[in-house]
Amino acid sequence: MKIDRKKLPVDVDQCQAMILELVQELDRKDRRLLGMQHMLEKLLRWRYGAKRERIDEKQLYLFAAEVLAAAEKEARTEETGERPPRPGHGRKPLPRQLERRRVEHDLGPEERICPECRGALRPIGEEVSERLEFVPAQLYVIEDVRRKYACPKGCGIVTASKPMQPIEKGLPGPGLLAHVTVSKYADHQPLHRQTEMFQRQGITLSRRTMADWMRRCAELVIPLYERMKEMVLASKVVQTDDTPVGVLDPTLPRTRTSRIWTYVGDRDHPYTVYDYTPDRSRNGPESFIGEYRGFLQADAYSGYDKLYKGEKVIEVACWAHARRKFYEAETSDLMRSMIMMAYIRLLYDVEREARDLALDGPGRLLLRQEKSIPILADIEAYLRREQPEVLPKSPEGQAISYALSNWKALFRYSQDGDLEIDNNGAERSLRGVAVGRKNWMFFGSDNGGRTAAILTSFTTSCKRHDVNPYAYLKDIFERISAHKLSRLDDLLPDKWKAGRVPTDLS
Repeated sequence: MKIDRKKLPVDVDQCQAMILELVQELDRKDRRLLGMQHMLEKLLRWRYGAKRERIDEKQLYLFAAEVLAAAEKEARTEETGERPPRPGHGRKPLPRQLERRRVEHDLGPEERICPECRGALRPIGEEVSERLEFVPAQLYVIEDVRRKYACPKGCGIVTASKPMQPIEKGLPGPGLLAHVTVSKYADHQPLHRQTEMFQRQGITLSRRTMADWMRRCAELVIPLYERMKEMVLASKVVQTDDTPVGVLDPTLPRTRTSRIWTYVGDRDHPYTVYDYTPDRSRNGPESFIGEYRGFLQADAYSGYDKLYKGEKVIEVACWAHARRKFYEAETSDLMRSMIMMAYIRLLYDVEREARDLALDGPGRLLLRQEKSIPILADIEAYLRREQPEVLPKSPEGQAISYALSNWKALFRYSQDGDLEIDNNGAERSLRGVAVGRKNWMFFGSDNGGRTAAILTSFTTSCKRHDVNPYAYLKDIFERISAHKLSRLDDLLPDKWKAGRVPTDLS
């Protein structure tokens, strides 16, 4: 852009005002450019970078004392020649519960003669090795034959009854329903792919038909789902998080964004329950939580704020979310980000020590009071000292503001040994939804989202208890219609597993 010098002001005050305005405009553009650069680097890291938030070991000079201590320990190890045991390698043994089919390989008659003395060889034992084989799944038809009897005097006809079916007068048996459920909600196979798989076996099942099956299955297990929800809300600590999922909307030319919420119960109530909402309004968690009393660990989403206003629900924040803020600010303020990342790593070292020692709640609390609280005090002092030195709108300024504004909730885990340092349990429970989202892309309707939330609650809770979800759901679909509501707890995944596996009394 060309500037006409004749139009420039000659008055000194006007020139100074113009220069000041230009400097301010340049500063605004610099800030905007830095912000755009930071967003671009975040996108590139998300798309191509490492997913783990690790500290660059070369930058740990900030905590040189610990590095030197580690070096001295390594030197002592070299002198004594003692090394920590390494985990073993090699093939793991095959599970004993798998069926064994014995195939014997023997010598022929001419091979049983000694090549030296030509005498007959005698058997001295056998050598056994194992290999794994696979039998493809097969569809078969069950013919329910109901015997009919008639009175010879013409009084009437009596027909034998048959067991109740998951979908009365429907085509699928409980095994087929369990297979489709596990394939979609545990193995993330969309229904249109399953349609192609069934066609290879000569069976035509439309996607719409199987979607209706899934809806009927969800309706069938709603009482058990509600019971799992009650158990989760009886926990002392509930972890929660949410993730976006697209859903078809006939009123829009494209999908809209809905939400899947996860609620993870504590070790005394070990179930994971999902909920679906058409949007991310606060009505979703408020409706699910209801009259819950206890600790709620989540991110700093404002939709939870109303729950924390009373004395019933106590907020516990997540150090993994706080750490992520500083990790993302690394490109704009490397020094402060690395200092905070190293501080947070020290907090996690204490948690790792508690796990290695297999400490219970009271033991973990004592360890945190001894080691974590002094680190937390140093972190708070450092953040309050550095906050005036950074721009509030900068990535580092926002990370510091996030930590200090949520400090009371971030500090709370150190005051109770039953609380976790982060909300990673809830985040892990949403990984399956994230993987599935890449396969089935979106829900067909809000009803499809609710169906997914209900059935995924069972597949995920089965995984949590190391239960085969197919065997579990097949049995549940077969029995739940005639099962007594007073004994509904027997069908919960952990209770079901305990009832099927005999207790070793030896």
